[in-house]
Amino acid sequence: MTRLRLLTRVALFSALVYVANFALVWIPNVKLGYFIIFSAGYLWGLKSGLVVGAVGQGMFTMFNPFGPVALPIMLAQILGGAGMGVIGAWWRNYKVHEKGVKTSAVLCALAGVICTIVYFLPVNIADAWLFQPFWPRFVVSASYTVIAIGANAIIFPLLFPAIAYLYRREWLDH
Repeated sequence: MTRLRLLTRVALFSALVYVANFALVWIPNVKLGYFIIFSAGYLWGLKSGLVVGAVGQGMFTMFNPFGPVALPIMLAQILGGAGMGVIGAWWRNYKVHEKGVKTSAVLCALAGVICTIVYFLPVNIADAWLFQPFWPRFVVSASYTVIAIGANAIIFPLLFPAIAYLYRREWLDH
């Protein structure tokens, strides 16, 4: 794949993260952008997943309709977004696109749970550190994270067939 093609895909997926997150902004902790970030890492590797996660999540955290968040939380969100791209690149090693329906569904649900934790752990720590008292704030934030864990455990397996299709088209059907 040429560098220009890859750059175009990374830019497109970064923009999709913003648009997908914006579309669901009124549903707390349910974001399609998390799956898009994971997908970029799965499809195009570590660097692409990192960039899509950092840029896409960075755009959303800076330009969301509720206004930007405090800088420590913004940095944690960008770090968490990049981490989801890393998980996608790492998950590619399991060749989930080659597994059966049940196995790939379980692996994708697990990926959704791990991506959610990778994203929300630094965000919840930054939030609790900033707004104190730390432990009560962290526990309350973690309880809201459960919503995202459940949502991503459903979203990832449901949408993964599209990524499996793109993976085969991008890398195998030549």
